[in-house]
Amino acid sequence: MSKTIILKSRWSTASFGDAADTSPLELSALGAHLELCQRSHGRLFFLQCAAQTMHGFVVGRFVTTVVVVALLIGVLSLVL
Repeated sequence: MSKTIILKSRWSTASFGDAADTSPLELSALGAHLELCQRSHGRLFFLQCAAQTMHGFVVGRFVTTVVVVALLIGVLSLVL
């Protein structure tokens, strides 16, 4: 049975007695991260943030949300 081990580069803040320079691998990882952050702030960024906030609210209060939605549907069916 063989296992495949994937090693990722890790960000290290310790210089271990060496010069505290950044390595090309660290600069590459930082550049990739900054590019990802920049691309995520597109046109629909506000809507994405609102949807994530609403999702977090609903997940934390799932049973209460289901009861409120059921009550709203019941009230609306009686009114209409």
